[in-house]
Amino acid sequence: MLKFLLKKSLYSLSVVLGIITLVFVLFQLMPADPAKIKLGDHATIEELEREREEMNLNAPFIKRYLFYLNDLSIISIHENEKLNTYQSVKIISISGFSLVLKKPYLNRSYIDDRLVSKKIWEAFPNTIILALSSIFIAIIIGLPIGTICAIKKDHYIDRFFSTISILGMSLPSFFSAIIIMWIFAYKLNWLTGLNVIGNLYELDDLGKEESLNLKNLILPALTLGIRPIAVIVSLTRNSLLDSLSSNYVNVARAKGLSEYNVVIKHALRNSLIPVLTTTSGWFASMLSGAVFVEYIFGWNGIGKLLVDSLENIDIPLAMGLIILIGICFVLINILVDLIYSVLDPRIKIN
Repeated sequence: MLKFLLKKSLYSLSVVLGIITLVFVLFQLMPADPAKIKLGDHATIEELEREREEMNLNAPFIKRYLFYLNDLSIISIHENEKLNTYQSVKIISISGFSLVLKKPYLNRSYIDDRLVSKKIWEAFPNTIILALSSIFIAIIIGLPIGTICAIKKDHYIDRFFSTISILGMSLPSFFSAIIIMWIFAYKLNWLTGLNVIGNLYELDDLGKEESLNLKNLILPALTLGIRPIAVIVSLTRNSLLDSLSSNYVNVARAKGLSEYNVVIKHALRNSLIPVLTTTSGWFASMLSGAVFVEYIFGWNGIGKLLVDSLENIDIPLAMGLIILIGICFVLINILVDLIYSVLDPRIKIN
């Protein structure tokens, strides 16, 4: 286990470094002038030049890249006079420079000068809640339907749900979001009471106190869960059919076990591995795929924040969000490998 974690950690660090490098290079190639974005169109030439110097924009590309890595690193070296920029703990100080332990520093937003990390932290929980809710909906709906389709193979029930699954996988998120919003929040608002747009917490009429409003979660979570539901139904059906025709299931039946025990306790457990792969992959992709859904429903998550940052050319915020999404993919991949070994002891991690 220790060897596996060490191997995975080294591999993950290399992947994260690759993500950071790619994001840095792509945003450095943008024709926009960060100093002008930050100061506005009315800034003088002297002010722009001073800001470019402050932001190290005049430095060579490699130097800017190393500065960025230094800011992101937990252990980094900084000039003593600039330590107040970071929330850091000094380890050692030599000749005006200090080796410090700090949180990764993502710079400040060009738009409102707030810390990028703080803006991301405010939006990230909303996206996690939305993604978890969507996956929960997909699992509680997709697994039973997929199991029924496998048991009722070639029955009209199987054909009906298989057709619906293909349709669900074909629907783009932005299209299904608009349709669901139009039906349930606009046409049937008198029945559902659901809002066209809304967030998890809403201000009262005086604009002072926030209150939890879970009904605003229903439509975006259902919309984001449509494609995972379709995929889980299809994978559960196909995987369970393979398991039901295997030798160990035939042995279980020969022992006189009930069909329920054969299907649920033997075949279904082994069929969960490809389903788990897809579910974990969808959860990771939801952090980026929620962009359209969050934007359409006005859900204040990292997807909507990413769209806003790109519209405003808020480079530090956009870079921080993309790097965060990439890191989430890497961490979820490690977690899935660990869960594999629990679901199927035949899978060894080393």
